Amino acid sequence: MSNGMKIEKSDNIGISSVEVDGAKGVGIRWLISKEDGAENFAMRMFEVESGGHTPLHRHAHEHEVFVVEGEGVFVCEGREYPFGSEYVIFVPGGKEHCFKNTAESLLRMLCIIPAEAV
Repeated sequence: MSNGMKIEKSDNIGISSVEVDGAKGVGIRWLISKEDGAENFAMRMFEVESGGHTPLHRHAHEHEVFVVEGEGVFVCEGREYPFGSEYVIFVPGGKEHCFKNTAESLLRMLCIIPAEAV
């Protein structure tokens, strides 16, 4: 779209498998990124299969997460925090964390990070 704008249904944006050590059954859609002209933030949609999880990891940047659908457990610094649909989760930089899908259905989460972290 012109003028640096993007208007698109998320399902129309390609999904790719997260192929890093410790990830299981995780797909990612880069909804908005530098490729779209976004200079400050990147928005991603993670889709985690039943029994799947993101890798346990840490990094300097924060992220803001909104759970679109599903339920699971957020692991941060060794503690587990259950969550469900429409929960918001703030992950401070430097904290070891991961997300686990504990339900039978798909877990879908929006995740926003600083553009420079990509």
